[in-house]
Amino acid sequence: MHEVFTDRTAMGFSTKAVHAGQSPDPTTGAIMTPVYLTSTYVQEELGRNKGYEYSRVSNPTRTPLEQNIAALEEGEHGMAFSSGVAAIDAIMRLLKPGDHVIMSWNVYGGTYRLARMIWEDFGLQFDFVDTTDLSLVEKALRANTRMLFLETPTNPTMEITDLAGAAHIARRHGLLSVCDNTFATPCLQRPLAHGIDIVVHSLTKYLNGHSDMLGGLVVTSDQSVADQLRFLQKATGGILGPFDAWLCLRGTKTLAVRMKQHCENAMAVAHWLVRQSRVKRVYFPGLPHHPQHALAAKQMSGFGGMISFDLGDLASASDFLKRVRLCALAESLGGVETIITHPASMTHAAIPPEQRRKIGVTEGLVRISVGIEDVEDIIADLDAALNGDPR
Repeated sequence: MHEVFTDRTAMGFSTKAVHAGQSPDPTTGAIMTPVYLTSTYVQEELGRNKGYEYSRVSNPTRTPLEQNIAALEEGEHGMAFSSGVAAIDAIMRLLKPGDHVIMSWNVYGGTYRLARMIWEDFGLQFDFVDTTDLSLVEKALRANTRMLFLETPTNPTMEITDLAGAAHIARRHGLLSVCDNTFATPCLQRPLAHGIDIVVHSLTKYLNGHSDMLGGLVVTSDQSVADQLRFLQKATGGILGPFDAWLCLRGTKTLAVRMKQHCENAMAVAHWLVRQSRVKRVYFPGLPHHPQHALAAKQMSGFGGMISFDLGDLASASDFLKRVRLCALAESLGGVETIITHPASMTHAAIPPEQRRKIGVTEGLVRISVGIEDVEDIIADLDAALNGDPR
């Protein structure tokens, strides 16, 4: 193993996760990519360098991460940013004032906030549409529509959009298609293979997997889009630092084995939840009663580690969340530990109450990122919190 792995077709997913984009350090032979804590690079002479000039433009710790995740998504180009919303912000900068964007109506609250409270002030126009019904996407099209932005599964009600169908609409109407693939990860779903133009991730979540860094990453096979995004990295400076890149590169090595356990545990938790009389509704695409279960089974290789469930009202949700012990009440998701969240007051608080109700983010809704602990311990904690252990 002396060269950077580039033959992506010859490797399985787990092998790519461990090796793609990386090679031993040429100076020492270190098997792990070093953390290059440098802002600039000495040039040999005018116009001659070793591939790096300034770390806002590129950094030899960030580059392997960008290449690694691009390989996992079966894309050609990866661009890493300081957070997931910074990555989405860069994608919005591909547009011009007056352009119209169709977005999944159930996107992450930070995406909604970015659209409604920032980019609309700069002249972009947004319609939030139930993209599980592609006829509604067609109806929302305008003469100035330039982008179709999807999230699937959605945060937090786990709605599934037909990626191939959506990509077909986008191509037919000359739109850039984008998919936030944070919940599924490339381990379970690869939107580019379904015809989507751009994939975006919050690296903070499953790709890193250890709740110890922030980052975002965009993958595309479109050279023009990649060139524009790299220019934005250089011009606006919202790039991922080398230490965070190193942390995430460490995380992706175990992505496949972690996702296997997340999926297995989530399936067990979901089946337990549906048997609880106090739980009004469970949102998990792996359950047969989920309205897009068949589609999820078709375009995903697993159902993921995210579940939402409705306890009926705020008082019930609040009481439940006060009682959990093993499950950590916190924002974020995708770590090895189980994290539990109240979307209406936490991740989706930026969305107006009437819009939250419309998309199913009720006051009683709880979202759980099922970790990789022993599933019996997770269920025992949920059971004690739900069924009245006074603690």
